Amino acid sequence: MRMAHKKQPRKIFITENKKIMKVAIISDTHDNIPNITKVLDYCRENKIEKLIHCGDLAEIETLDYLRENFAGDIFWTFGNMDRGHAADYPFADGKYKSINIFSKHGEVEIANKKIAFVHFPEYARKLAEEGKFDYVFYGHTHKPWTEIVQGERYGNIKECEMLNPGNVANQYYPPTFAVWDDKDYKFQLILINRLSQ
Repeated sequence: MRMAHKKQPRKIFITENKKIMKVAIISDTHDNIPNITKVLDYCRENKIEKLIHCGDLAEIETLDYLRENFAGDIFWTFGNMDRGHAADYPFADGKYKSINIFSKHGEVEIANKKIAFVHFPEYARKLAEEGKFDYVFYGHTHKPWTEIVQGERYGNIKECEMLNPGNVANQYYPPTFAVWDDKDYKFQLILINRLSQ
């Protein structure tokens, strides 16, 4: 006599391999192509997908260089040294449609975090105090800095982390930039002079 075997349901475990989103935050490049190249090489080697530039890129050729050498999304807001230079370019021609360009400040949501970026620290603080953003990035001082600012929106207190990634140009302070990822939501300051050629 043949016995029927009862089939047992198979258990299937689905594990989602969450891809880590990495963002490079740079500022005050001032046309320093050798240091920009080091930053972009680091981005490529570390699979960084987005680049936020907090102003003072300077000449339009530097924007061309970024566009040609970074495959991911680029976000750029004007700084004081962009006026009379790259900021005066007629962007309506469509040549830079792959770059998100903002004249005063930019806003973007990445990994469910609301981010604003601007050039000037005073304006960055005002944005942080609005209670609308998780992070506000800025430049201008060339000095890397981070601090927590409490903002209020509709009666709710919200903490916002302000970050200045320093400067890529190697002016006044050693050249640096920052990297943020959505794994632990922390920043890493990268010292450009320690990167290989």
